[in-house]
Amino acid sequence: MNPLTSIKGTIALGFILAILAALFVFPRAESFELNIDELVVWLHVIFGITWIGLLYYFNFVQVPAMGEALADEGGPGPAAIGKYVAPRALLWFRMSAAMTWLTGALALENFSSTESGSGFVNAFTFAEGFEVIGLGAWLGTIMLFNVWVIIWPCQKKILGIVEASAEAIAKAKFTAAMASRTNVALSVPMLLAMTAFGHGGNLF
Repeated sequence: MNPLTSIKGTIALGFILAILAALFVFPRAESFELNIDELVVWLHVIFGITWIGLLYYFNFVQVPAMGEALADEGGPGPAAIGKYVAPRALLWFRMSAAMTWLTGALALENFSSTESGSGFVNAFTFAEGFEVIGLGAWLGTIMLFNVWVIIWPCQKKILGIVEASAEAIAKAKFTAAMASRTNVALSVPMLLAMTAFGHGGNLF
């Protein structure tokens, strides 16, 4: 059976290949011991790529395409995207946002030591040595808030999951768009902070 014929099979194949790479290609210690810290960071990166990838898809592809579809009087219209694509994309979007934040919080806590205390607390309070990752953590938290508290409630009105008047739907479209655009803008310094922290903490 070809695993590439289904998305579940494709994902499973990716993880199998990653495990094989870890076992046979990466440098290994004398005794096998699962590195939980690195595993959490790896999952954090995977979830984060999914989240930000969908954020960029919505803003750079789907929203402009739906606007063009609405303006095209002889075209198929945006109904297919709104009915079949958007709900599924928004589900992956919400869940990957939540999992990115949770694995990020766990990764921060894994920086803890008896000397430095809680890595999570240190990051969110901008303790010495945690300023860069703290900025990334705060920006990611604001973005998560926008996803769950602003964007998703608005999208439920837009997609008809929650009953709303035409005026409320129009307002929801604008509010969701502004929150989503805010997240696009915040994602740029957030990703800078994340990568800078993992590579020495400096850009300039």
